[in-house]
Amino acid sequence: MHPWVSDFETKAIRGEACFRAALKMKAEGFAPDVIIAHPGWGESMFLKEVWPQAKLGIYCEFYYQPQGADVGFDPEFPLKVAGDTCRLRLKNLNNLLHFEVADAGLSPTHWQASTFPEPFRAKITVVHDGIDTQAVAPNPQVRLPLNQSLSLTKSDEVITFVNRNLEPYRGYHIFMRALPALLKRRPKAHVLIVGGDDVSYGARPTLAEHDGQKWKDIFAREVRPSISDADWARVHFLGNMPYQYFIPLLQLSTVHVYLTYPFVLSWSLLEAMSAGCAIVASDTPPLHEAIQNNETGRLVNFFDVAALTEQVCHLLENSEERKRLGQNARAFAQQNYDLKTVCLPRQLGWVQRLQG
Repeated sequence: MHPWVSDFETKAIRGEACFRAALKMKAEGFAPDVIIAHPGWGESMFLKEVWPQAKLGIYCEFYYQPQGADVGFDPEFPLKVAGDTCRLRLKNLNNLLHFEVADAGLSPTHWQASTFPEPFRAKITVVHDGIDTQAVAPNPQVRLPLNQSLSLTKSDEVITFVNRNLEPYRGYHIFMRALPALLKRRPKAHVLIVGGDDVSYGARPTLAEHDGQKWKDIFAREVRPSISDADWARVHFLGNMPYQYFIPLLQLSTVHVYLTYPFVLSWSLLEAMSAGCAIVASDTPPLHEAIQNNETGRLVNFFDVAALTEQVCHLLENSEERKRLGQNARAFAQQNYDLKTVCLPRQLGWVQRLQG
């Protein structure tokens, strides 16, 4: 198979499986008025062939861009194969085929919606998935045991960093490079790092350059010689945390760091806002709808390690500023991203309009 179309074949396989299952449902008398799908893996590609009268609404998460978004953003990781941009264009085949049959789209942020081309962009309504701001709320009494000898409370100085997986797309390399200076300047701070050692987005480290290492270990080893054993003992890699422990971690945070390429916005940022965190984040387009600089958080250039360090230290030293930013962040999350009062009613309204 031509390597540029291997991605589309997986989507066609899923689409066929869903198509044949839908034929059985139709034979049993099922006839939907509305079909709602995340089209990203191809399952909904052929459902209109089964039920042409049904309205199809699709979740528009991201449209791949060869320029101006995540691809080519980080000069440290350039495209190494000339045909990669061609392969990327072909990844949009699935999107384009859905545009032909979908009646409407739903996107979680205006920036993500803006990646889609006209004329389909005009069919997209922006409503976020929503955050349960009642469940994710500040808790001054929070306590998080890390091990048998260490349990952290709000009286401790805690820097938090959260990814699904620790990788460049979410700024893990930038955060790690800030650690030597952060740990020296804040001798009592504990750094809590959440995330797995696999890859959610982007490419894995090449075997030739990194000998099978994971991104997590590559950048930990890069900075480790600049960090003393005593300081390194205050860096805690927590892996992927169950949600019941993840919320206390956000509630515990003194300063939360969130970095991302121009890509899909993480739910964890909005959960951190809902928990009342004082946030230092990258000045990249996906964040501009949520983080208003010096109002709901602080924005720094994604690549500026010194500025990231300075802003984190500044907030660690200023409790009133942390309180102001955290309160503003929570209020903004409640007003714009609350699941029950804001997002779910808008989502249901979108479904009703889709039904017609």
